[in-house]
Amino acid sequence: MIMLLRSFYSTSSKGWLQRQARDPYVKAAKSNQYRARSAFKLIQLDQKYKLIRKGYTVIDCGCSPGGWTQYAVEKAVRKTGNGGGMVISVDLLPMDPIMNAHFIQGDFTRPGVRKKILDLVGDNKVDLVCSDMAPSFSGNHMADHAHSIELCESVLSFANTVLAPNGSFVAKVLMGGDWVDFRQKLRSQFTQVKQEKPHSSRKQSTEIFLVATGFKKDDNSTDDIDESSVSLPVKTSKEES
Repeated sequence: MIMLLRSFYSTSSKGWLQRQARDPYVKAAKSNQYRARSAFKLIQLDQKYKLIRKGYTVIDCGCSPGGWTQYAVEKAVRKTGNGGGMVISVDLLPMDPIMNAHFIQGDFTRPGVRKKILDLVGDNKVDLVCSDMAPSFSGNHMADHAHSIELCESVLSFANTVLAPNGSFVAKVLMGGDWVDFRQKLRSQFTQVKQEKPHSSRKQSTEIFLVATGFKKDDNSTDDIDESSVSLPVKTSKEES
């Protein structure tokens, strides 16, 4: 039995390495010094929707190992230090430092972690909240999808309290029965909502990205989600991607 397991994992690892070696986005990430191929998902979404500009404040949820954060810093933070631009990144997992990014390690769904984010934001307006988070995969697609939606709901609830008028929201969703309802909720809060599967997403992946722009700011909105109901084991998509 042990020999069979060793053979399975050896074959699986070999297949993964071969796939990585053939993947053009893995090669592009290395040549552009991005920490993960998933950086190109945000790059492609930004190229289409102009989500990030110089001087913007960006919150990156589920950031480790940092590909999205690297790109957000490149686009948002002014090298001169004048004119602002801020990137705040959050993840349960550790992340090596990225110059000009503020990293918070902790559970995004917890009030204490959100307070740390708000303390960093200060008086700045938040222009983009983005999430590449995914739950730890159980092998049960329905359960994984449900947990994915719960994470998205949590990020959206927080975004409602920090986004500036006309701000943007990007979240990864695993395809399933509830994602259409979540998209409908976004449509009630943003002027435009699109679903995208970037070319850099693996073909076999069930992930899509919901891109919402033109936030309709409600001054009475509160971050009222019950964090205890969404505290989930989280695996950032960069591990999968």
